[in-house]
Amino acid sequence: MAPARDSMTPRSPLINVGRLKELVDDGTRVTILDVRWSLGGPPERSDFLAGHVPGAVFVDLDADLAAPPGAGGRHPLPEPDPFGSAMRAVGVCRQQPVVVYDGRDGTSAARAWWLLRHHGHRDVRLLDGGLAAWVAAGGALSIGESPPTPGDFAATAGGMAVLDAEAAGALASAGVLLDARDLTRYTGEHEPVDPVAGHIPYALSAPTRDNVDADGRFHSPDSLRRRFSQLGVDPGAHVGTYCGSGVTAAHQVLALELAGISAALYAGSWSHWITDPRRPVARGRR
Repeated sequence: MAPARDSMTPRSPLINVGRLKELVDDGTRVTILDVRWSLGGPPERSDFLAGHVPGAVFVDLDADLAAPPGAGGRHPLPEPDPFGSAMRAVGVCRQQPVVVYDGRDGTSAARAWWLLRHHGHRDVRLLDGGLAAWVAAGGALSIGESPPTPGDFAATAGGMAVLDAEAAGALASAGVLLDARDLTRYTGEHEPVDPVAGHIPYALSAPTRDNVDADGRFHSPDSLRRRFSQLGVDPGAHVGTYCGSGVTAAHQVLALELAGISAALYAGSWSHWITDPRRPVARGRR
């Protein structure tokens, strides 16, 4: 097997199917993580066992990419030690590239991308279009699973900007705070998960689904820049994003990075905001 190397430059948060196939075929050492997950559903390990990118290892988002739910929200950020342990167990190494994917649009895989970046890994990419793109391109699938070789990744938090509730509320008024949930959850018309409906006052609706095309691939950087500019996100703006529990908002951070814009993540998101009844709640389109 070829030695580890920075084989995915130029730097981008994404990798396409063709490039990943090259890495798999030429024996380049790369850790591939399958992060398929559905809101409110069981871990999708059964889907992983039925077929996955060769060499991939399954990651349970609820167990490996979040602390237990509670006062911090439904998916609080894990502490560095348990997160580092979970990543070493699935084979993540400090000097080895990592590729993360999910079923299609990256909305769950982006959580792994963000957490690894936040905890100090410098070479993490998300497979654009996910497993669906891999299969559509004729990529082979493996079934079952093989125990990975443990990695040596050491997690140190602080690599990505994070907002707490106070900072998120202030940013909504003084800068730009984007709500990555679907519009009906933002307006409060439909809330299938959390006990309180609505949004943070002055936050702007920016559904994550609009970052990708019909095939689940990210729009071009130019298209994303236009999208965010229409929302008032211009170069130099102070930008944050949140969602229901900090999962799909990571997808928004990635889309903003593609557009050349740095953004902070309100990790607790709506599920944390509503734990304090003193925090205001807005409904409707503003």
